Amino acid sequence: MDWKLEGSTQKTESPVLQGHEGILEDTGAHGISESFQLLQIDVECECQEGETLPTGSAAWCSKNVRRKQRHWEKIIAAKKSKRKQEKERRKANRAENPGICPQHSKRFLRALTKEKLLEAKHSGPRLCIDLSMTHHMSKKELSRLAGQIRRLYGSNKKADRPFWICLTGFTTDSPLYEECLRMNDGFSSYLLDITEEDCFSLFPLETLVYLTPDSEHALEDVDLNKVYILGGLVDESIQKKVTFQKAQEYSVKTARLPIQEYMVRRQNGKNYHSKILAINQVFDILSTYFDTHNWPEALKKGVSSGKGYVLRNSVE
Repeated sequence: MDWKLEGSTQKTESPVLQGHEGILEDTGAHGISESFQLLQIDVECECQEGETLPTGSAAWCSKNVRRKQRHWEKIIAAKKSKRKQEKERRKANRAENPGICPQHSKRFLRALTKEKLLEAKHSGPRLCIDLSMTHHMSKKELSRLAGQIRRLYGSNKKADRPFWICLTGFTTDSPLYEECLRMNDGFSSYLLDITEEDCFSLFPLETLVYLTPDSEHALEDVDLNKVYILGGLVDESIQKKVTFQKAQEYSVKTARLPIQEYMVRRQNGKNYHSKILAINQVFDILSTYFDTHNWPEALKKGVSSGKGYVLRNSVE
């Protein structure tokens, strides 16, 4: 059987094609198949080199390769353009705001956060989360409390002037500890103190201030010489005065957030008004006030509209 390629009558034939024609004449059916595959590979190589072959498959291959090449060239050009624009934008921002530091790496930011937290351990305000009342809580309540601890710690990491956090009455074999490990990534490496001791035995009683909504005294300032206590209690049955009574047992001073001094009730469809906040919400208020010394601004951040209270100056 004779195999011919279009244009084979020309005198200037490719040596590769001539070699294949010789092979095709001397081989059987199996050899013909292998030789045809080699011939197809050679056509593809010549196609990629930019030569126009008249065969239909080779022409299709050439168009397909060129189409893909153009597609990737567009992608690469777009990425280069985007990087260039981002670089020019950063350069313009630095020129307009010379006092602002350039964006730092995640490693640098983690090191800076760690440094601030360790500094707070020696010279910052101290906050204890009293977790000695969790043995009566349900699985659902423990999960909610673990989530609040996670959010509280996250807010403290972001604060310019963080508190030093201490989880007291907290045992590593408790259901709450297991829930914290399950829900909070990296909980075992949190930069805070964990102790089984009660907060009333860790610090002098005269330095303690138990924050409870049932107190008669409004908190006026955040004192670096005081240790503030939040009751780690999520109680869906809303048992009143649990933390207040515990503070009274140890003759410890109590205080409440100055909600009624700066906020008023606002009518809502459910006629719902509550001064009971989650521990992470109370912390957001304390942290904001410690940074700004502005109670209205701090209360606005921590007391959500769902509690039924708004700032006095926002009421029309």
